Amino acid sequence: MSNSQQTVVITGGAAGIGRAMVEAFMRSGAQIAICDADPQAISAFQADYPEAIAQVADVMSESAMAQFLGNVEAKWGGADVVCANAGTAGPAGKIEDLNYEEWQRCIATNLHGTFLTCRWAAKVMRKRGGGLIIMTSSSAGIMGYPLRSPYAAAKWAIVGLTKTLAMELGGAGIRVNAICPGAVEGERMDRVIANEASVRGETHEQVRASYVTGVSMKTWVNARDIAASAVFLASDAGSKISGQVLAIDGHTETLAP
Repeated sequence: MSNSQQTVVITGGAAGIGRAMVEAFMRSGAQIAICDADPQAISAFQADYPEAIAQVADVMSESAMAQFLGNVEAKWGGADVVCANAGTAGPAGKIEDLNYEEWQRCIATNLHGTFLTCRWAAKVMRKRGGGLIIMTSSSAGIMGYPLRSPYAAAKWAIVGLTKTLAMELGGAGIRVNAICPGAVEGERMDRVIANEASVRGETHEQVRASYVTGVSMKTWVNARDIAASAVFLASDAGSKISGQVLAIDGHTETLAP
């Protein structure tokens, strides 16, 4: 199926990587539905893309996701591509210093929200005879990430979920892959760096430099790089790619340089 014929659902789609995915899929002619927990971001998105389905929904809420995904199903009968992209950076700190509620929220947003999205995608895609699920993991989902244990734990779990669902759903014509962004330029990483600098007792500039030090290509990543990979996976050229964990990060050698 060409991208121009596709219906695409993206969680966390109003900003950052999700917004870049929206723009990339729209350029290829797809029709889009997004949810996001930020009402202001949804309002701005709707102003820019009035033709898209855009709804405020926290991916941790089963009822909110049921309403959003139900609206998508009512309009389109399902989706060809589902990007389980919503996530949160979570707290930074030594394991012995972490707050349990913050740990739970990080795990719930990154992992439980992905589960709710994938559960619906599997159901509707079985009925439609196939589809593509893309989960957003992280470089932290394929290596250790000191001082960011809840985030790393959730992103590793997404890799396990990807591998498992690729096996479980492949016979139904459903492909499942994970994208692992590295350090992506933007406000979100600025906040992450500020938190890590506070915990490490380093300056913002020192922490920022450490992200490049641990990358072979000595570069940051742009959200457009991530979005382009998602569009490729959804194209005819990616039609036999499933169960893969694709790092788009300039090759991260270490997250603890």
